[in-house]
Amino acid sequence: MAMSSISLATPPVFSGENYQIWATKMKTYLKAFDLWNVVETGEDPPPLRANPTLAQIKNHNEESMKKFKALTCIQTAVSDSIFTRIMACETAKEAWDKLKEEFQGSERTIQMRVLNLRREFENLKMKDSDTVQEFTDRLLKVVNQIRMLEMQLADILTKALPKARFDYLKNLIGICCKSVKEVLTVNTFKSNLKI
Repeated sequence: MAMSSISLATPPVFSGENYQIWATKMKTYLKAFDLWNVVETGEDPPPLRANPTLAQIKNHNEESMKKFKALTCIQTAVSDSIFTRIMACETAKEAWDKLKEEFQGSERTIQMRVLNLRREFENLKMKDSDTVQEFTDRLLKVVNQIRMLEMQLADILTKALPKARFDYLKNLIGICCKSVKEVLTVNTFKSNLKI
């Protein structure tokens, strides 16, 4: 790996809480070392052809080592109590999938959490005592939870707009009417609330 000039931080340690945050950070960490594909697919590199060159042998060996490097990264990125749950896993994919199954839950569980978060988002109202920053912080907390569950922000905001506080509805309509297909970003949403 030609990463000698770049010093990356140690991987985030997962202790059993905030799986979605850890998984997102860990995925980025593994991508930085070109190891994510090994975790995602679990496939070994193709076998060497007959009469390989030294460069091909070296490349094959490096590709073969990635599965062990990826597994090592995952094992060192979990606390001891979590490690005992994956220590029998022989591949990075197996360890990743086991953690995902246990801490993220099934697809149905995720769908239920998304539905609950959408409901919470739709019921968010700005209180008279709230500052724009406090309301935006609460809004972003829910949006980021949904985002971590792979929901699209534009879809969430579009569905939540009718529930917005009446005082801000004119500004929101102004934002949306610029272009029906324009994507409403959180920063645009926030800056227009402050007007």
